[in-house]
Amino acid sequence: MRELTYVARNTVEWREAPDLTVRSGQEAIVAPVAATSCDVDAMILAGQGFIDPPFALGHECVARVVDVGGTVRSVVPGDLVVVPWSINCGTCDHCRAGLTAHCTAVPHMAMYGAPLGGSWGGLFSDLVRVPYADAMLVPLPDGLDPVAMASASDNWSLAWRLVAPHLKNKPGARVLVVARGSIGLYVCDIARALGASDVLYVDPDPEHREIARGYGAATAETLEPIPHGFDLAVEATGRVDQLALALKCLVPEGFCESAGNHFRPGELPLLDMYLTGVTMRIARDNVRGHIPDALDLALSGKVDPARVVSHVIDWEDLPEALPERRLKPVFVRADTTSHAPG
Repeated sequence: MRELTYVARNTVEWREAPDLTVRSGQEAIVAPVAATSCDVDAMILAGQGFIDPPFALGHECVARVVDVGGTVRSVVPGDLVVVPWSINCGTCDHCRAGLTAHCTAVPHMAMYGAPLGGSWGGLFSDLVRVPYADAMLVPLPDGLDPVAMASASDNWSLAWRLVAPHLKNKPGARVLVVARGSIGLYVCDIARALGASDVLYVDPDPEHREIARGYGAATAETLEPIPHGFDLAVEATGRVDQLALALKCLVPEGFCESAGNHFRPGELPLLDMYLTGVTMRIARDNVRGHIPDALDLALSGKVDPARVVSHVIDWEDLPEALPERRLKPVFVRADTTSHAPG
């Protein structure tokens, strides 16, 4: 089998790896059929990451189950499934508390697509081992396009978590989105669908702003602080200066969600935060617990994640196509059918 491997700045290549077979009763082997790049993958490919290559890349996909261990009950070979980006057992104290990104059965930060907590391979691979199939895999509901939902492993479900609980607690909240990629656009879609009264999307890219307007958001190229302007700010730029601006726009006791990946240092407006009494969360997402709710919202027809898919590209073209700068390319194998834009 082959693994798509990040080897140098803007360079990936297929590398041979041993074929995978089930080694325990809890495991599954899956074959990605629609895989996409996360916003952070673009930063890694641009050489802005902090992990030296080579390593297998990719942590967002819908896959088809190829084989399962003898104790697996939730999926069978042939099923289409969402594969969460983080490795989790489902039974440790952290997993039972919903902290699946902090599973204690595996090394800290165990994940696909980066060797932070051991080497688990990447989801741009011909085959992938899922060590805890019943805990990790989420069947893709009938009626959902694998291409449109390729990001449910991380970005789509993360976007749901960034905004949905806040709108449940404060219906009609005003939402600021400061972004550079797919996460912010998904947030716009979800926020409007769940009843946000106002959504302002800030991004220098005109094509991204056009998509956001299609979701009903107001847009701006740059952000000037709007004191007491928003109940919730979502920052997904990887830039601390943009996070600082978003924080200055919150109402008293407002909330800021940051998607993180701030590889470069910067300063936050701590005095402003103190005087306004804001809360900020910056965290890797415990995505496994959010995937079912995020898929249910997609199935409702109130949202349109396919609009963010910028390109649908053949699997064999991954080495040449992945380093090119695109909003949300999805790489497909002949196994899947798509109605997303080309």
